[in-house]
Amino acid sequence: MTAPNMYRYDEFDHAFVRDRVAQFRDQVERRIAGDLTEEQFKPLRLMNGVYLQLHAYMLRIAIPYGTLSGRQMHKLAHIARVYDKDYGHFTTRQNLQFNWPKLEDLPDILEELAEVEMHAIQTSGNCIRNVTTDHFAGAAADEVDDPRPWAEIIRQWSSLHPEFSFLPRKFKVAVTGAARDRAAIRVHDIGLEVRRGPDGALGFRVYVGGGQGRTPMIAKEIRDFVPEHELLAYLEAIMRVYNRYGRRDNKYKARIKILVHERGIEQIRDEVEAEFTDLRGGVLDVPAEARERITAYFASPDYETLPAQSDKLEAAWQANPALGRWMAQNTHPHKQPGYVSVTVSLKPVSGVPGDAKSAQMDAVADLAERYSFDEIRVSHEQNLILPHVKKDDLPDVYAGLIAAGLEEPNAGLITDIISCPGLDYCALANARSIPIAQRLTERFADHDRQAEIGDLSLKISGCINACGHHHVGHIGILGVDRKGEEFYQITLGGAPGGENGGADAAIGEIVGKGFSTDEVVDAVETIVDTYLGLRDGADETFLTAYRRVGKQPFQDALYGN
Repeated sequence: MTAPNMYRYDEFDHAFVRDRVAQFRDQVERRIAGDLTEEQFKPLRLMNGVYLQLHAYMLRIAIPYGTLSGRQMHKLAHIARVYDKDYGHFTTRQNLQFNWPKLEDLPDILEELAEVEMHAIQTSGNCIRNVTTDHFAGAAADEVDDPRPWAEIIRQWSSLHPEFSFLPRKFKVAVTGAARDRAAIRVHDIGLEVRRGPDGALGFRVYVGGGQGRTPMIAKEIRDFVPEHELLAYLEAIMRVYNRYGRRDNKYKARIKILVHERGIEQIRDEVEAEFTDLRGGVLDVPAEARERITAYFASPDYETLPAQSDKLEAAWQANPALGRWMAQNTHPHKQPGYVSVTVSLKPVSGVPGDAKSAQMDAVADLAERYSFDEIRVSHEQNLILPHVKKDDLPDVYAGLIAAGLEEPNAGLITDIISCPGLDYCALANARSIPIAQRLTERFADHDRQAEIGDLSLKISGCINACGHHHVGHIGILGVDRKGEEFYQITLGGAPGGENGGADAAIGEIVGKGFSTDEVVDAVETIVDTYLGLRDGADETFLTAYRRVGKQPFQDALYGN
């Protein structure tokens, strides 16, 4: 297979990351020696992606736009074995977290990451975080253009930007390259949709002011088209307005979504346009040669010329119904005939959503090197993707996944649950998320039943910060503390995106009073059974049915109203 199609460090990148590791090593040594208090150490560790959770430090590693090589995944597996408890946790920001590293080992881990062009910079703190994108980017059949070069350009522009290193709050940007939004751009501080203008020129529709947390909001369109060469100037204009007017007196009201809500999108648009007028045509214009240079890093692999249909695959899945079930659920149409993208589910029955053992990471890396042009993606649904797999190779890939315990055929189904770590790890959590997710996968483990239910997203958060994206789950579950007991509030009808640039995005509605730990799984089953009883034919999805009938039938079923 050819080398992976992704950005490679230049001399500056290598030197900068090495110097950053050396600085942090000195800071850790001073902390261990007692020369720095934990309060003094906190801003230093956060700049290097280190959090202090309930039981241990946690290291969050950046995976820009969710793209990894086999070599990088092997390194993550090695770190899990040597420095952690033999697993890693893939997140909704397309990052990886290690939950149990020792403080004294963190500099060594960062040094090992630097060997494979990885780091943990800007994965925490009030800065522009890891830029995320569609996990099928560069491969999807419906793509207008590959958004990853632009995610890389935004990464380079935003990394350690002197004006935006200490923003009012953290700031998240997502880019989608297709009209069907698979990057949840409408629940980001800035969401970008790659599109063509009336003359065919490439540019971006820009959304601003989305987010979840205690005040969930859907982003509003601020401009329907920004030419590609002016994108950074427009983003800088938005950031300047936010940095100037974003509230710093109350962290709960400091996100740009609050600024947009309080001042109104029209006023924000006027202020951004005024800044943009001053900035456009200057040093922030992205020259064509720079765009071409970075785009070249993401050139398509050397695909073979293949027929659209694989006779070998047809024979294999007819002989093995399990392969056919997995293929129907966990593969995605590819722009190149004879290829598909494969979703590797990290949601086994009774498993922890997003967790992968070191041996499983190694197995995925081996499969990528052999069958997917040495390329892996991390999805914001906490799964892994092999983006470029020949249909002829699917039986062998499936066999490799079975050997690694990664063959669950549930992508997009009710057991493909997004969940935050919850009270098992997080100091901010009010309730446990992981045990609820595990029990739900056990309750709905039957493959035939999952297929009957169909497309249904279930998302769980252990507190109002919404790291499990419960606000935009078709069924969302929020853990709350009620007088020292864990209860779970259910929302219905949320969606992170969809057709027409994410126009289907919605915040779920609270269905009623919460449920105890013992009750919540039964409550979800009641909701599912109610849906199956009222849907208009087997093809009507849960979300479509909910939007047609509203929440009353579900409330009646849950509470006997």
